[in-house]
Amino acid sequence: MAKIIYIIIIALILFPFASFGLPQISAPVALLCGLIFAFIFPNPCPKFNKKTSKYLLQVAVVCLGFNMNLNESLKSGSEGMLFTVVSVVGVMCLGVLIGYWLHINRKTSYLISSGTAICGGSAIAAVGPVLKADENEMAVSLGVIFILNSLGLFIFPPLGHLLDMTQHQFGTWAAIAIHDTSSVVGAGEIYGEEALQIATLIKLTRALWIIPLAFVTMFIFRDKTAKISIPWFIFIFVLAMVVNTYVPLPEWFVTAMVWIAKRGMVLTLFFIGASLSLSSIKQVGVKPLLQAVALWIVISISSLAVVLNTVA
Repeated sequence: MAKIIYIIIIALILFPFASFGLPQISAPVALLCGLIFAFIFPNPCPKFNKKTSKYLLQVAVVCLGFNMNLNESLKSGSEGMLFTVVSVVGVMCLGVLIGYWLHINRKTSYLISSGTAICGGSAIAAVGPVLKADENEMAVSLGVIFILNSLGLFIFPPLGHLLDMTQHQFGTWAAIAIHDTSSVVGAGEIYGEEALQIATLIKLTRALWIIPLAFVTMFIFRDKTAKISIPWFIFIFVLAMVVNTYVPLPEWFVTAMVWIAKRGMVLTLFFIGASLSLSSIKQVGVKPLLQAVALWIVISISSLAVVLNTVA
């Protein structure tokens, strides 16, 4: 009964978001509303929020592809590709070393490193079953990444303006330094249209590293029977860009796709905020949080230095 009431309350609150658009509701405001909602109404069905935010984000990203030119996007995002490779490998190695030094559970440390290196909760959700992480290890890893991921949405856009970063620079930096795709997309939208497109492209390219990481994880933890989760929606996103590039789409269709994408991003961040609970925060612990913060500082500062010196 509690679950039904909770879903009804969610629907009543989100109806204005979905039906009228409410353009004044930005990504940070939506996340903040979700966080406030989580503390007023304890979440009786976390799986509902998790699945809803996951699929909403995927739909939003695919719709965004119908407003992007493949050739221009690949040219714009090429600067971030090399650093993506270096940063993914570097963060994974550094994360494991910090986890060993802090005496953090091996699997928890590996999951936090994966989430920081690639794409936050999506990477943890994909790698967790491969290394057979238990419920507590998954909860701690997701909790600490979620906390920093939420902070990134509020911190990065003001920092970008303070540093007078171009749209191109900010999009590249956000895609590398912010954990989850949802906050990367949200931060890019706040900063500008070009930043949004570049950030989305580079982040989704980064997310594909889930596949080789899963295979490496199978080797490290010696489990060749594990099932690998592939983010198929990324390929649909690329297909949408191909269609928009080579097929003359009507303007009303592209406008509708952009509207759906932006509303989907706002709704996604609301659901992510609504997934937080005091118990999940308490469960994180000091050492995993220290590991995650240390990794975040390293990737944020190093990527910022590279972006400011190499991206126009």
